[in-house]
Amino acid sequence: MLSDYKKRPSVEVKGFVEEGWNSINSFFKKLTHTKTTIVIDGYTGVDYNEIKNEFAQLEPAIIIETRNLFISESEVEILTSRFMTDDVLFGYLSNISLLEYFDAEKLKSAQTTINETEGLVLVLGPGAQLLTDGDLLIYADMPRWEIQLRMRKQQIPALGINNSMEPFSLQYKRGLFNDWRVLDKHKQSIYERVDYWLDTVVPQVPKLIDNKTFFAAMDKASSSPFRVVPFFDPAPWGGQWMKTKFGLDSSKANYGWGFDCVPEENSLLLDIDGTIFEMPSVNLIYTRSEQVLGEPVEARFGKDFPIRFDFLDTVDGGNLSLQVHPTTQYAKDHFGLAYTQDESYYIMEAKDDAYVYLGLKTDVDKELLIDELHKAEEGKMAFDAEKYVNKIRTKKHDHFLIPAGTIHCSGTNAVVLEISATPNLFTFKLWDWQRLGLDGKPRPINIHRGEQVLNWKCDTDYTQQQLVNQFEAISSGDGWTEERTGLHKNEFIETRRHRFTSSVMHFTNSSVNVLNLVDGEEIIVESPTAAFQPMIIHYAETFIIPAAVAEYSIRPYGKSEGKECMTIKASVRI
Repeated sequence: MLSDYKKRPSVEVKGFVEEGWNSINSFFKKLTHTKTTIVIDGYTGVDYNEIKNEFAQLEPAIIIETRNLFISESEVEILTSRFMTDDVLFGYLSNISLLEYFDAEKLKSAQTTINETEGLVLVLGPGAQLLTDGDLLIYADMPRWEIQLRMRKQQIPALGINNSMEPFSLQYKRGLFNDWRVLDKHKQSIYERVDYWLDTVVPQVPKLIDNKTFFAAMDKASSSPFRVVPFFDPAPWGGQWMKTKFGLDSSKANYGWGFDCVPEENSLLLDIDGTIFEMPSVNLIYTRSEQVLGEPVEARFGKDFPIRFDFLDTVDGGNLSLQVHPTTQYAKDHFGLAYTQDESYYIMEAKDDAYVYLGLKTDVDKELLIDELHKAEEGKMAFDAEKYVNKIRTKKHDHFLIPAGTIHCSGTNAVVLEISATPNLFTFKLWDWQRLGLDGKPRPINIHRGEQVLNWKCDTDYTQQQLVNQFEAISSGDGWTEERTGLHKNEFIETRRHRFTSSVMHFTNSSVNVLNLVDGEEIIVESPTAAFQPMIIHYAETFIIPAAVAEYSIRPYGKSEGKECMTIKASVRI
């Protein structure tokens, strides 16, 4: 049976697009003159050798690659050392500029060469625009999820340093804490200058759009409901539910992760008259932050998308690691974050024996707990989680709130829709159930960090009274009810659940809304003023409503007509 879950959603837009190297080169041949400089700036992860080889068809008089103008790798190591730190997982968010990667003398010499060369000049690589805007400025972009896949295959160097043979975790750490921040800062400064955008996600099948088409897509997406492209990943503890429910690759051992709303890492697909163009979805946030986030949310978070939805699948799998997230102050002091990963578990599916671990039991011995965690890490004993942590039976549609500092994990045989603040990777694992990671090695444990942020006041009473199923009826109408389900008072995300058999109106209230269809097969999202095209949503699909939409309605559709459906909606408390 084919799944209705749509894995390649797109934004339809009309505009200019060229596909294939022959078509792209033919197009540029018409634009080049005796003296033309083509500048191709871009992200890490891009195969610049493919681009260079294909643009050689234009017969440039000279090709200048920015990687040859950078400071040495040892100097890059020194430049980035304070942000990379000695920790195997965690660094500190970088404030380096891309210009700092360039050797000043080499940069000046290259600029002189560009000015003095007769004929076609091709400038290629990250930061190419810093040499010159040229006559044509092209940006070769790359979504972060695709970058991660290429990192795992040890295919790509980092910015200014070839670390492709290092373990994936170290490559990802450099990207997250330094390279992507440096490149995003540069990209944000040149959006309006770029003439063309180049998609090389599929090797040897490039697509090219112009800036008019790019911004038409940004305008369309920022004024209507949209979905980003979900991606899925195996995990040491997961999980068989998503494989069947979403029609994923059955040859994989499991799928523990499903990321359906992480705009920093997801792709945004543009359907341009039938041709699919892929780009990082964060481009939308960088260029249309006020429209998407809402003015008060943008004022607080800048160009960060602050809400994340993802799936954790433990059906026929194992427990997640027992873990805790840092407090805001700890995250600020140690990682340079402005906010931390507060979160919640909304239970999408659960077998009869499903449970979660949440909060400490009353009157636990703090010193003994930490001592036994250390002994377990050293292999001297198995940590008895039930001795210290509340183990709570769960069922479909339960909602557990997990403010920073709360010890927690999902147990086996559940599917969690994790609704959280966006910062990722910032999880301190305390106990991993004596298992190995997918690489056959123990996953890093962070007891020293974890004990500094554990909320010892979060005992059994606190957990039951403040964190478990905090449902509150808000309003109701003909065929619908609205409930508040959280989050905790310490968290900035508000969640509302709607049950409905007929149309129900929603208002963004100056905040981006993120929703998931948690029950029912199909719904349709519509504008009461026909301001956007209706959008059909299937079970478990996450969708984003920009703040600029202001008002929208949702009703059962197709297979669900006449039946009760249910959505969970997250927004930022204003």
